[in-house]
Amino acid sequence: MDSASVPARLGAVSASDSRELDRVCEEAAAALVRDGVEPPFDVRSADFATDPYLICADRYWRLRFLALPGIGTAADCAAWLGTHVAAAHRTEVREKWSLGYAFITKDTVESPRELAEAAERIVGRDSSSGDIAYFATLYHAGKLRSNFAAEELHQFLDASLLALAAGQHRQDPLFTALRAFAAFAHGAFTTEHATGLLDEAWNSPRRTRHVVDICLNGLQMAAPFDGQGELLRSRAEEAVRAFPGDHMFHFRLACGEHETGHHDAALTRVDQALRLLPAIGTRGSHELLQGQYLRKRDGILAAGARARLDAEHARRLAEREAEHQRRWERLEADLRDREERQSRSHQALQESARANAVRAVELVAVFTAAIAFAVGSLQITLNGALSLHDRLWLIAELCAGLTVFALLVIGGTWLITRPRT
Repeated sequence: MDSASVPARLGAVSASDSRELDRVCEEAAAALVRDGVEPPFDVRSADFATDPYLICADRYWRLRFLALPGIGTAADCAAWLGTHVAAAHRTEVREKWSLGYAFITKDTVESPRELAEAAERIVGRDSSSGDIAYFATLYHAGKLRSNFAAEELHQFLDASLLALAAGQHRQDPLFTALRAFAAFAHGAFTTEHATGLLDEAWNSPRRTRHVVDICLNGLQMAAPFDGQGELLRSRAEEAVRAFPGDHMFHFRLACGEHETGHHDAALTRVDQALRLLPAIGTRGSHELLQGQYLRKRDGILAAGARARLDAEHARRLAEREAEHQRRWERLEADLRDREERQSRSHQALQESARANAVRAVELVAVFTAAIAFAVGSLQITLNGALSLHDRLWLIAELCAGLTVFALLVIGGTWLITRPRT
């Protein structure tokens, strides 16, 4: 295929056969690059899936950026876009190309000197609208963002000649979203400042798909702050509702679910992102994104496994604590029961001792009365008219009786006062 036949060949390809469409557009783009000719046709849509002219132009500029990644190529692309893409679709194509080409060439960041020299040339050829400078600014900022160079990104957006030359575009929500990303990822700015920039871009009536993506990416890359995971999850849910077929937003939601500990939901979302990821040719930088999604999936699986282990450990610990508590309660009950039995036994011993003392007093009284009776009887015996022989026998009988009585009293006292178990 030669460059002259490209428009006719693109017009004849069927958009319903995605593989054939992809092959023809790839060959047409390669022919244009080989002949050193920019795409000689106009683009009247932003349909990157079925419009052969847009797909071919996308492939062409991708090849150009891969061959010579720099601000100069970005300026050429911006100039072509401004004259060949319909005004109604220019913003969407500009944002997709500038950030997308930045992502695939992120390992070629230009030095400050190279950037300054290129910026002077761009400003000299740009119009008053600053469209070319803005495209080049987005391209370079996209490289810095892809490399997570937050400090350099903030300085570039805030004070570089190229960014200043963007003029009125500095108020665009995408420019504000990039500033929010830099503020979140830098760490030197307050969370309130970064969140304020994010809200400004997010709530703009001119908010685009790429604005949403950079805002979510900024939240994801921010230094940890209270409510970060929940904010990312809620904003990503809103993005998925607005763009249900966008694989990137399902991936961002998976990150939010992961950060908030909803590992099953996160796994579902990252699997959905992998299913939605285009797998034809080089559209959407399939291999780079697939690798990123698969790494996140592995992280979610690992986190889910750790969470399940932690939950199982917590369950077993709770069971052991409950068993210890039950044992302690049983021990306390046994101690209380033992104390009650000892108390009742002590009371019984006290009552028995009091009763025994009363019985002992009674026996002593009886014994005393018996002695008194014996003494009185002895007096009568000694002083009576009995013969000596009879008196001696009577005294002996009294002594024997008193001895037996004393033994009975002593034995009875021991029986009623001995300790009882």
